[in-house]
Amino acid sequence: MNTQNNNVISIEPSINKPRTGSLNETVRTCLEQYFQQLDGDQPSDLYNIVLQQVEQPLLELLMSYVDGNQSKAAECLGLNRGTLRKKLKTYNLIK
Repeated sequence: MNTQNNNVISIEPSINKPRTGSLNETVRTCLEQYFQQLDGDQPSDLYNIVLQQVEQPLLELLMSYVDGNQSKAAECLGLNRGTLRKKLKTYNLIK
């Protein structure tokens, strides 16, 4: 596992497994591998790390999908536009 950045869970992709599973299955598999690689060490702030790992690509891809329209993105996410803007700023996706 790559432990250079404590806010990144790095898992080697499985070459032998087809990518047909659900998002839930994919996350479960990644977390199982992560816990195995900890080798008994206790993780810290894991909840926030996992949320960041999912939230950033979600926002990046959704903003691309809606052509940068924050109102549409907020509606898709079920957030108000102000909350979305705050999250986009967190990940440096807007100035």
